[in-house]
Amino acid sequence: MANTNLQFKTNYVVDSKIEPFYKGGKVQISKDENYIFCTCGTRVNVLEISTGKIVHSVEHEDQEDITSFALSCDDEMLVTASRALLLKQWDWRQARCTRSWRAIHTVPVASMTFDSTSTLLATGGCDGTIKLWDVVKQYCTHNLKGSPGVVHLVQFHPDISRLQLFSSSQDCGIRLWDLSSSKCVCVLQSHYSAVTSLSFSPDGDTMVSSGRDKICTVWDLKTKKAKRAVPVYEAVEGVVMLPVDEDLSQIGVKSKDMHFITAGSKGELRVWEASTARCVYTQTLGSSLSTSSEEEEDDPRGLTHLLHLPASSRLATVTAEHNIVLYQLPALSTQQQFVGYNDEVLDVKFLGKGDSHIVVATNSSQLKVFELLTNSCQILYGHTDTVLSLDVFKKGSLFASCAKDRSVRVWKMDSDSGQVHCVAQGSNHANAVGSITCSRMKASFVVSGSQDCTVKVWDLPADLSTAGAEIQQLTPRATEKAHDKDVNSVAVSPNDKLLASGSQDRTAKLWSLASEGSVSLLGVFKGHRRGVWAVCFSPVDQVLASSSADGTTKLWSLQDFSCLKTFEGHDASVLKIIFVSRGTQLLTSGSDGLVKLWTIKTNECVKTLDAHQDKVWGLHGSQKDNKIVTGSADSNITVWVDVTEVELAEEQAKQEDQILKQQELSNLLHEKKYLKALGLAISLDQPHTVLNVIKAIRQSENGHELLEKTLLKLRVDQKESLLRYCVVWNTNARNCQNAQAILQVLLTHLQPEELLQYQGARAHLEGLIPYTERHMLRIGNLLQASMFLNYMWQKMRVAGAPASMGQDEDMDTTPLAQPFFMIDKEKGMGSDGEEKQDGDDSDGGQDEDLVKKEEDEEDDEVSATNKSTNNNGGIANGKGAKTNGNHHSESEESSGEEDPEEEDQTTVKVVKCLPVSSAPECQTSAS
Repeated sequence: MANTNLQFKTNYVVDSKIEPFYKGGKVQISKDENYIFCTCGTRVNVLEISTGKIVHSVEHEDQEDITSFALSCDDEMLVTASRALLLKQWDWRQARCTRSWRAIHTVPVASMTFDSTSTLLATGGCDGTIKLWDVVKQYCTHNLKGSPGVVHLVQFHPDISRLQLFSSSQDCGIRLWDLSSSKCVCVLQSHYSAVTSLSFSPDGDTMVSSGRDKICTVWDLKTKKAKRAVPVYEAVEGVVMLPVDEDLSQIGVKSKDMHFITAGSKGELRVWEASTARCVYTQTLGSSLSTSSEEEEDDPRGLTHLLHLPASSRLATVTAEHNIVLYQLPALSTQQQFVGYNDEVLDVKFLGKGDSHIVVATNSSQLKVFELLTNSCQILYGHTDTVLSLDVFKKGSLFASCAKDRSVRVWKMDSDSGQVHCVAQGSNHANAVGSITCSRMKASFVVSGSQDCTVKVWDLPADLSTAGAEIQQLTPRATEKAHDKDVNSVAVSPNDKLLASGSQDRTAKLWSLASEGSVSLLGVFKGHRRGVWAVCFSPVDQVLASSSADGTTKLWSLQDFSCLKTFEGHDASVLKIIFVSRGTQLLTSGSDGLVKLWTIKTNECVKTLDAHQDKVWGLHGSQKDNKIVTGSADSNITVWVDVTEVELAEEQAKQEDQILKQQELSNLLHEKKYLKALGLAISLDQPHTVLNVIKAIRQSENGHELLEKTLLKLRVDQKESLLRYCVVWNTNARNCQNAQAILQVLLTHLQPEELLQYQGARAHLEGLIPYTERHMLRIGNLLQASMFLNYMWQKMRVAGAPASMGQDEDMDTTPLAQPFFMIDKEKGMGSDGEEKQDGDDSDGGQDEDLVKKEEDEEDDEVSATNKSTNNNGGIANGKGAKTNGNHHSESEESSGEEDPEEEDQTTVKVVKCLPVSSAPECQTSAS
């Protein structure tokens, strides 16, 4: 089909991930302003501001949700509280719990804070009590009672010398506690709804409180009375006093009077002058859409937290949709934006020059554009209902979206600033628009498919406007009722002349876009057993790919509309499909959470990526064909990189390096530089190569001494590796002697305490014992057998030999070779000095009585014709030996299962062959 000379892809690995890190609750920024701490269910995640990556995460072992946390002012300690009423102190940089203790609260902790010295920790519980803990000396210092209901706010006065703590609970009052007396000094009453935050002036004498009663109150802490109540006309969640020594004229601060900034349900930052209760600045939202007062409470842009970063002169806000936005003073310009929770990801596409960004459609009306380098995000407002599908034009700076609000929109990214703006929109469908596709050759039109069963072709203006101009209105040039059910997918061919559509009616259709003002049907692709989820044209062949809820992917010919191939492998619906490797391979994603890579020529799945835990709705390839991005209903977005070429290059480099090292090893052995050779072999982590070096050392002159000298010069880690190899070698009879030679050196020269410090030493030594015992038994049996053979050799006689040969000689009982294994002489040794194995009573030991009886026997004549085929005699232990006439000698057997009571009453039978006759027989005499 396509170019087969192309290198097929074989594997993808995760390059980066965008995953949920904040699902509501407390947010705190470290004092060095490098990290954001936020709760996410059972974890507290630490987000690095410069990269947007989660660098640390702590979690309770009991998997209970974390209800509150606090970071000390010196950024050293993190304390968390869970629903299990357990407080844990963490070294958060190592994600290690250093201390845990049971909270005295009877119900979960709702709020926590440290004092400015990082010594005292205050916890406010749902039981209406406040506990103070000395985290250095590790004991509870105060138990403050008197608050009605949940204590949702605790905060120390910034001047620790005053020993004052402020708290608020369900009665909407602010309690001032004197820690020296553990008493409530007064209750500051002004609010009629929950108090949400407190902010102090630099001198500590003035405080501003905010509440959901749409009022901010300025307090004089000297008189403990309210100086002014400022109506702000929105439920306020956060308030911050602005510094008086900075030029903030760009946000309306014209005097040296006290000013504060509020964040609330309208989603706007507003600056207020305390002395006049006047709003001097209102932030302009990034969308032209206005929010009515009735929708104010549910506005996703509503703000839930406001934090001040004094060192960098920034503000941080948290939205109701769990987005964290950083603003730079004095202009309140957006610096960074992080998305804490994406909800279900419905589609994702690469965007921008060099695929530097991705645009994501989630289960919301906003689009999110992420910069992959920093994970910073832009929120795009425009659609009024859930965005369902996306597509990008060829150059990557223009893309289109469609939504349940029955509209399509076209967006443009500024190449310099990276800002994205809506430049065109169209609304003509009668139902939700579920799919959209862009023209391939140039940005001339888009095609949409809807639940109203129609497809529409929308022409784009020749010169799309940039930011600041009015959004242009689109009108469809062609509308066609394409299917009997929802249109799930549409795709335009590479030459912009054909259109494919896939529907819930189980069919895919091919249309011509050549005619003006209409689309004409060319053919129907039938074969899927359930609805078609996606269609895609091959970039090089006249082939269409389709995927279906029946779990299959099919390739169709555009000539005769026949099915060419069927790919089966997903356990559920196949939701998306794209071509890669210049049309020679396919990538499919399914509702089983898997992404599969297929080679079209072989009809084979070459790789399955366990990408997500839920349906993979989004799948898109980069322009360079070296990356893909996936988005799932599990809220995770993953960028994958093709490592086929990298793996091939690494494998080739590894092979070349192995060849060089093998050559170097050969040279070292030739030069008899055994220490370097052994160290190099161990570094290669090749046990067989190490074994060859050991053999070479042992075969050299003074091999034992040289082996001992070489091994003792190795590093500790090299000895650990050698011990690990010995365990394997010792299981094989051919290599056990080399293993035992190494063990003899190590066990002789190393102290037991030192040896036990080696990694896995206990397990290795335990593994050595059974095989060593087996080798000992085998060598012992071999020693006995060799002495028996030596005895037989001494007793063999040949007929017709000189008389001098007929005289018996004393048997040489010296072993044929010095045994390698050291035999424990105190265990299992007989009176004759040889090993006696339990349950083994073979007569290989050559009992002296047996020798004596044999010497008393007379020799018989053996015919000259039979001397080459008959042995002098055989010995059997308790059994008669049989001969086979002129053809073979007697066989010897030793019984290993003799009654222990008969050990001293051994019966020996001597079998002698008579001269050959017509009926040769063997006589047996017993002694």
